[in-house]
Amino acid sequence: MSVTLRKIREEDLENIMRWRMDREITRYMNTNPKLTLEGQRIWLAGIQANPDVDYWLILVDGQPAGVINLTGLENPEGNLGWAYYVGEKRLRSLGTALSLEMSMYDYAFVVLKKQAVYSDVFTLNKGVIQLHKFCGCEVVEEKKSHICKEGIWYDVTFMRMTAENWFEFRHGKKYEKIEFAGRKEDEQGN
Repeated sequence: MSVTLRKIREEDLENIMRWRMDREITRYMNTNPKLTLEGQRIWLAGIQANPDVDYWLILVDGQPAGVINLTGLENPEGNLGWAYYVGEKRLRSLGTALSLEMSMYDYAFVVLKKQAVYSDVFTLNKGVIQLHKFCGCEVVEEKKSHICKEGIWYDVTFMRMTAENWFEFRHGKKYEKIEFAGRKEDEQGN
C-alpha cells in the first residue's frame, strides 16, 4: 500500500465527519461528538488559521483513509502532541500505522527540530500502546479515571518519544517514508 498525506480540503469534511462519529473510532477518543457539515467548515477554517496545529488527510493508495495531526508547533519548549486515526477499516494495516508513526517522528525531529513528541491513549487501546512502544516510545504516566465520557471514566496512558531516543532507535528500521509538508512548504508549492 502506498500512503501519502495532503492538507485537508472542504471536500474532505463529510468523510472526516463520518469517521469522527463512528463508534469504532470514538471509543478511543475523549469525546463522542455530534457533528454537522457547517460545524466542520468552521473547524477547518479554525485549524487553517491556527499556526499551532497542522492537519493532514491520510490517503492509502490514493483513497481518503483518515486524519493525522500535530499540536504545539509554537511550543517554545520544543514539544509536540500528535494523534491520528484511519477511519476506513478496509484501508487499515500495521504497515500503514508504522509508516505514519515513524515518518511523523522523522518530520518532528529532523525537519521541525522538536525535542519531544507526546501522545495520550486510552489505556484500553492496548494495540496502539504496543505500537507506540514498538516504535520506541516510553510510557510517561498512567492516570486512572482521567477522562469522563458519557458518565464512564477512562484510564489514560501518556507516552513520549524524545529526539535523542528517536535518533538512536531509528537506525536500521525499515518503513515506507511518508512526506509531511507544513504550511510554509505547501504555500510555496502552490
